[in-house]
Amino acid sequence: MSDPRTTAATSADSLSRQRFGIAATFAVQGLLFISVTTRLPRFQDRWDLDELFITGLLLMVVLLAGVGSVLSEPGARRLGSATVLRTAFGLIAVGLALVALAPQRGVFVAGLAVYGVGLGAVDAAGNMQAVALEHRWGRTILPSFHGAWTVGGIVGTLVAIAVTGLDLTSGLLPLALVAALVTAVPLLPHAVSAVGDAPASVPLDIPWRRISLLGAAMVLFYMVDTAATTWGPVFLKSTHGAPEWLLPLATLPYLVASGLTRLLGDRSVERFGSVPLLRAGALAASLGLAVIVFSPTWPVAVLGFTVVGAAVAVIAPLSFSAAAVVAGDGVDGEARRARVDAVIARFNQFNYLGGLLGAVLTGAVGQDSLRVGFAVPMVLVLLILPLAPVFRARRV
Repeated sequence: MSDPRTTAATSADSLSRQRFGIAATFAVQGLLFISVTTRLPRFQDRWDLDELFITGLLLMVVLLAGVGSVLSEPGARRLGSATVLRTAFGLIAVGLALVALAPQRGVFVAGLAVYGVGLGAVDAAGNMQAVALEHRWGRTILPSFHGAWTVGGIVGTLVAIAVTGLDLTSGLLPLALVAALVTAVPLLPHAVSAVGDAPASVPLDIPWRRISLLGAAMVLFYMVDTAATTWGPVFLKSTHGAPEWLLPLATLPYLVASGLTRLLGDRSVERFGSVPLLRAGALAASLGLAVIVFSPTWPVAVLGFTVVGAAVAVIAPLSFSAAAVVAGDGVDGEARRARVDAVIARFNQFNYLGGLLGAVLTGAVGQDSLRVGFAVPMVLVLLILPLAPVFRARRV
């Protein structure tokens, strides 16, 4: 007969390894995403792309990421979110290799398309893994996972600065290898028999109205986040004439501030609650975006990006966590996990709607002046204020 204390210790050790593995996937995703977005000005120069063409590329990536997220739902139901996550990173590896080795513009675009599908599946499956582990852990841990994403983004930014003198191929190929290697980390396993029985036992009365309100908050976050990480380097270049090696500085302070907020987010939520944090963040984010819009020099703009990063960082993890709680209400065990996986895959679509607003709308409105483009999220982020009460009384 096994010792219950030994079994409990083994289970805790297994959960710790899985937490590390899931955090590693978030970190690598952040590394890869920021590595691609900080190179947009270099893509622009290499392929002679105007800002409207870049806007079209961003639209394509966002839409295909949405496709990847949709496909992750049936994939997780049949194979488990861990398998979907590993497969998605394989797609990203292929896409980045194509982008790095592209001999012509068409191959470059195809590589970004493959990357986009993989990105969406990683987003959905990674958050499926994270909310499942949070449920088993018994307290708020989503912000620290998203903090790992930010740490990866910081590393990606520093690497982008360090390899400015290298050609794009040499800078991107190692990233494809990193995407392939992360498929080996430990993740939460898939319980085939339990999930196979889940559809009959899972209630269909999911409260989509509340989930949609949570999704609206996430749209606003990704609108701001994508505008900052995608158009920030271009803003410094086109508006303030910053030298090329300084362009990642639009992203680096933003990510550092965001990462610190998220890594402290688990305890901050427990201490202050979600609603006050979200309301204060919305006001600070609008102020930071105003600093960017009216910035007289690039250092002032960088200060604005830093404020924005700190202000909005916890919105996304709290949105996923709250959506998982709402989706899993009334069921437990593997039935709960199956239902939450399905909801998270659909909820993740709000990510890409926010991406459309942040990347495409900011670029389209700001094609003559990105100051005007950044004024859009400056105003819209204030809609977080009336949405914040939806996050009240969260339960893990």
